[in-house]
Amino acid sequence: MSDAVAMPHSLTAPSEDRAGPLSLDVRDIVLRFGETTVLDGLSFALGASGCTMVMGANGSGKSMLLKLLHGLMEPSAGHISWGGYAPQEVTARQALVFQKPVLLRRTVAANIDFVLKTRGKDRARVTALLDHVGLTQKADQPARLLSGGEAQRLALARALATDPEVLFLDEPTASLDPASVLAIERSVSDARDRGVRIIFVTHDVGQARRMADDVVFLHRGRVAEHSPSTEFFAGPRSSAARDYLNGRIVV
Repeated sequence: MSDAVAMPHSLTAPSEDRAGPLSLDVRDIVLRFGETTVLDGLSFALGASGCTMVMGANGSGKSMLLKLLHGLMEPSAGHISWGGYAPQEVTARQALVFQKPVLLRRTVAANIDFVLKTRGKDRARVTALLDHVGLTQKADQPARLLSGGEAQRLALARALATDPEVLFLDEPTASLDPASVLAIERSVSDARDRGVRIIFVTHDVGQARRMADDVVFLHRGRVAEHSPSTEFFAGPRSSAARDYLNGRIVV
């Protein structure tokens, strides 16, 4: 998004020496549960920057793919490499925002402070992080009293507090009010502009058009298409993607 609001300097922690950029290489990934194959031979590669939208019908394996990439699950077969590291070796350099946020039973500010304290970050950044997602006025309110959109914005602020190099988002704006969708998109776009690698699952075609640099389209557990967003939306090569964009695949 071109209208992203720049983060105040205090929002970002001082840079740290880290072992190389986290480019991604996925080769022949298979995920099975018993006799059910959820992902079947996925292969694609991503650079260390940009915003990749992962799209596809329900059941195509999008959320499972994010969990594999973040090291929360092990594939049944295949190989995932983040700049030469296994997913579990770089989890601390990444953050994941789920569709339904799980918040601590504390105040809004305390949710951010807890993450900063746990990660050894500057705890004075709480105000800047809350301001960035429009929750400054809610700082002393119990997090459980937030609306759905506010809770998701808090979850995003909490993820950004870890200074991730890779930010995963699993349908973070599903069923949210327009103001919260806009706030989240602006924050995510700003993170991308600062060099954070974004991998974003969405069913919202308009959102993908606004934000994506490239699209990974999954169909029946396989990568049906991976292409720059301009090419994908102008003329998808796969029949599955064409059907999806034309509303012929139920999502």
